[in-house]
Amino acid sequence: MKEKIKIGWIGLGRRGHFVLSSCVALMKDVEVKYICDLLDDKLKRTSDSFIERKIPCPIMTKDYRDILNDPEVDAIFVMTGWSGRPAIAIEAMHAGKYCAIEVGCSDTLEECFDLVKAYEETGVPVMMLENCCYCRRELAILNLVKQGLFGEIVHATGGYMHYLNKEELFREVENDDVKHYRLGYYINRNRESYPTHELGPISKTLSINRGNRMVRLNCITSKSVGLKDYTKEKLGADSKYSKMDYKQADVVTTLVTCANGQTIQLTLDTTLPRAHYSRNYSIRGTRGMSNEDSKAIFIEGMDEPVRDNELEMFEKYDHPLYVEYEKSKKLGGHGGIDWLVCRAFVESVKNQTQTPIDVYDTATWLSIGALTEMSIAQNGAPVDIPDFTNGKWQNREPVVRQKYCLDEIVDDPNTPIIP
Repeated sequence: MKEKIKIGWIGLGRRGHFVLSSCVALMKDVEVKYICDLLDDKLKRTSDSFIERKIPCPIMTKDYRDILNDPEVDAIFVMTGWSGRPAIAIEAMHAGKYCAIEVGCSDTLEECFDLVKAYEETGVPVMMLENCCYCRRELAILNLVKQGLFGEIVHATGGYMHYLNKEELFREVENDDVKHYRLGYYINRNRESYPTHELGPISKTLSINRGNRMVRLNCITSKSVGLKDYTKEKLGADSKYSKMDYKQADVVTTLVTCANGQTIQLTLDTTLPRAHYSRNYSIRGTRGMSNEDSKAIFIEGMDEPVRDNELEMFEKYDHPLYVEYEKSKKLGGHGGIDWLVCRAFVESVKNQTQTPIDVYDTATWLSIGALTEMSIAQNGAPVDIPDFTNGKWQNREPVVRQKYCLDEIVDDPNTPIIP
């Protein structure tokens, strides 16, 4: 086991800078040797944050290959925009470096196959940093499911239901020019572009790629009017964004069928005003259910109706990882889930073990964007989901039973959350 690892960080946008400065830079068993971005102001902002905290300033570079060519670097974090992440991860694996990539979807299905091929050629792990797998709700429900308290799981729902027009897509507008890369996708593509916040936890709950797999999907969409209406009101009728025909539908609904008979419903809803952010996470089983929006967990035998009992049930069924985190210094953003997912990756690198979210999970989740785009283009026709494990899902190697394991419930008090 390595006591301390050296990493390179690629991508210093708002998300990249935040996760680095609030999580990884504070880890005593991690040395950030490199930071990489194409823009000088982003490199300076991040290096200044290291200086302010009296942390040794990393080497700054605009070429990520400088990081890959350094034999001292153990791992890289890829926090760039959506496009191109798999390609960087593939180069990292061939350079012998563990790779963590931020959430999102790949541009093409071929990228996903290439990612798996690189892993199987090199044996070097890659992990999607799906932080919602480490949320309190998702961990507690995973615990309930693994204990069998919901019986046999039949159906799951989830979504990314978050009004992004002001908060993300048009957050920065200068001279009628929008800087956020995501808007380019909304202009040019119609797909389920951001499924992993819900699909990650659902996949682990349904044992996807370990005894189960997603077989096919159908995807249907509403019309697209929310963005045009918003831009006309906020940017004016003369703005080029008010005159565009956005391909991205306002509401995208995807239905997935699984080899073991379960169904999964995913919803993307990001361009229409809504009362509150929701992932609409729900699990239905033969003996119980959970529902995020009603904040309810129901187990057969409880008095009905049940609403707003989540906190009571969490206290009873909290995952040991969350219980321990609550007693810690509570570092990291989004209620600690950024810290936990980064620690999951770091511990794997230190111990040179498989990551809790492996290449097959990562490729499967990345593929949803391209697959839903195919289904939409065929008026919602079913599209087969590739088996990236090539049959291994039926008889996988044993899981790594470590603190951050998402396939089994592991209580590991000997590995500190905050070293």
